[in-house]
Parts: sequence; structure tokens; C-alpha cells
Amino acid sequence: MHIMIVGCGNVGKTLAEQLSQEGHNIAVVDIRPDRVQNVSNSFDVLGVIGNGASPSVQQEAGIEDTDVFIAVTTSDELNLLCCLIAKKVGGCHTIARVRNPVYSRESQFIKEELGLSMIINPELAAAMEISHLLQFPSAIETDSFAKGRITLIKFRLEKDMPLCHLALREVSAKLKCDILVCAVEREEHIIIPDGDFIFQEKDMISFMASPRKAAKFFKRLGLGSSQIKNTMITGGSSIVYYLANMLCNSGMEVKIIEADEERCGQLSELLPEAMIIHGDSTEKDLLLEEGIQHSGAFISLTDFDEENIMLSLFARSVSKAKTVTSIHRIEYDDIISKLDVGSTIYPKFITAEYIIQYVRAMNNSIGSNVETLYKLFGNRVEALEFIIHEGARGTDIPLKDLKLKSNLLICSIIRKGKILTPGGDDVIQVGDNVIVVTTHKGLQDIKDILQ
Repeated sequence: MHIMIVGCGNVGKTLAEQLSQEGHNIAVVDIRPDRVQNVSNSFDVLGVIGNGASPSVQQEAGIEDTDVFIAVTTSDELNLLCCLIAKKVGGCHTIARVRNPVYSRESQFIKEELGLSMIINPELAAAMEISHLLQFPSAIETDSFAKGRITLIKFRLEKDMPLCHLALREVSAKLKCDILVCAVEREEHIIIPDGDFIFQEKDMISFMASPRKAAKFFKRLGLGSSQIKNTMITGGSSIVYYLANMLCNSGMEVKIIEADEERCGQLSELLPEAMIIHGDSTEKDLLLEEGIQHSGAFISLTDFDEENIMLSLFARSVSKAKTVTSIHRIEYDDIISKLDVGSTIYPKFITAEYIIQYVRAMNNSIGSNVETLYKLFGNRVEALEFIIHEGARGTDIPLKDLKLKSNLLICSIIRKGKILTPGGDDVIQVGDNVIVVTTHKGLQDIKDILQ
């Protein structure tokens, strides 16, 4: 497909990289020559310097041949205008990044009136991901499939946990838990494990289960899943607003520390149930005075990555809080992953995942549709949920008779609302939701799981 991306910031750059790797023809547009040159040289895509809302600039970038137009500049209004013009000039599918909470409340109206295919709000998406993480304090990452019926959870295996030195085939009988281990990272190697795989200390394990069974599994490991009752958040951004609103509505006590006095006043009006504290969150005495050592969760959401990392490290040194760290710059994710900062959130990666999911769903054949897509272990593993349609290859054949690609696991089949952990005699049927985890990139149709 031909895809045009307006905005060459972190989100635009990430989209250009991943979509070009999947074989699409990409054009990028930005008013900043240095950013256009950087993206076009890095990923061998067409670069055009100019205002993405200009019909002539869009035409120069090839709007007539464009299938999907994506506007991810820092301005909501510019993104919407770009999409409106692209729809008129090129008649293509349009996706806009819209971040303002005011627009978020009216997103469905805006989408329908402007004929947008998709509106993505990175801050709202990040807040939702953080709220899911707080449901499982021992998890490093959590992702949901089948409208929340199934959860994919990543955690680190520590010394003396009953899973250590156990073979995968022994897990169900020994721990009496119905979970499916999908992938393991060990010393930077990714393994799709078989029954003979033996777990070791420090393994990073991703497993899939219903939320109830996942909680039971953590309890068997001695980690427990006690609900977090109070949370301390640093920063006053839109993510903070969205997240605090969700947590307050769930009955959690929320304390927010923000340095800007005017923003504190705004948050006090928007979040009457939260405690808003005007102060510098980097001051150790302030954090201790406000009870960081007794917090169930500590979430660092300032605008500065270095500050967020430092705050999370301090929180882990003085408390047993579940820590979540927001990272904006994606260039150093491999270094940050080695630090003990708890869970990390990359709002720009989340935005890219949603958009790539939509593009793959558009690009599917008749057989299936990509419903959900997550990238795991630094984009080295993909977890996908397919909806199976008429004409799909591989249906009504026992899984043991299918010639599946290597390093690929069919993790779950959802049929008429029931969750099946697939065995060799199970089959894929039309109407099923099928969840697959694989190290292969770019799967767009259920047929792509076959050799």
C-alpha cells in the first residue's frame, strides 16, 4: 500500500520505520528539513518538505496514489485539517492523532463529521495501559485480547520462585494453573518454548490467561495480587489527567505532585477526588513527607525521561510500590530496559501499534482480519489476534496436521465467548478469534502462520 505520514517526530519516525519494513511505500511530510532528511535517509522513504495541510504539498508527496494518510504532528487542529484535505484531494483512508481532552470527549462526532477512519489519542491510550498494569502489581507489561477476556502478561522470574528449574510440561500439574507460556527472553535471546523448556532465574516470561487465572498463577508463585489502594503520580500532563480520572473512578486514592501552580489549579477542578500537591517532585524530602514509602504504586509521568527514571529508581529504593515510568525518547529503550525502573510506558510506541494494527487489518486478504496487535520484547515478538472469516485457509483441520511456521505459537482460540487453550486435536473455525505469538514480523492474515 501507499502510505503518507505527516509529522516526522518520534511517532512519525516509528511508523515510517515499521511500515516500510512491512513492504509499504512510504512518503513523509514535515516543515522541518532536518527531520525529513533524517527519516528519508534512515528508512529509504520519500521525503517532502512542506506544510502537510497544503494540497500542493500533498500532491507532491503523491496523495492521488495514497491508500492511507496519517497525520501525527504536534497540533491536533493541523492533524484534523490535513486529514480533511487529504480526504477531499485523495479520497483515501485518514488517521489523525488528537490529544486534547476536549476533542477526546467528542472524538466520535469529529470522526464521523470529517470522515476519518481513525482517531488515536496517545495520552488516553497510555493511561489505559497503565491502569491495566496496576491490576497486576507483579507484571512488567500487560496486554488485553478478546475485549479483555484474555490477558498477556510479562514478568521476571526471580530466585526461589516455584517455577525456577521446572520444565514447561510440568507447570500445569505442579502449580495447578491453566496458563500458556508464549515467549521467554533469556540473555537477549527470544525463545518460543516447547514442553522440554526449563525455566531459569532472571527469565523474562510472557504468558497468556484469563485475568482470574492470571491472578491465581501469581498467587501460586508467591507474588500475590492484592489490589493497589493508593497511588502517587508525578507530573500534570494529559496522561496524568486521564489516568487519575480512571483510578479515582475505580475507588483508588490518588495523589498528584505537579510543579506548575496554574496546572495544579486546573487539575484540582478537573479531579476533585484526587489530592493535588504543588511542589517539585524531584525533592526527596517532599516525596517522603507525602508518603512515597507507603504508596501502593508510584507513577512518574513528568515531561523529562531522566527525571522519570530517577524518580522510579528512588521509589523502588524506599518502598515496595509498583513503579511505572513514562519514556518519550525511544532511541534509548534498549538501555532503559536494563534499569530496575519497573514497568516502562512508551506513549509513542502505543500510538504506532494502534495505527499499524489498522493498516494490517486494511491490508488483509479475504480470510481473516487483524483485530489486535502488540509488539513485545523490543519489537522482536508480535502477538496478534485474528478474526476468522469465510474462505480462510487452515480452518477445520486439526492443529497437529497444520504445517505451522517455526517460532510461532497458537496461544488461544475464542469461540462464541468461550476461551479454548488449543491442543493438537483442536481446529480453527469460521467466526473464531485466534491469538498467535511469533517472532515472524508482518503477519496480516491467518494464512501467514502456515509454512
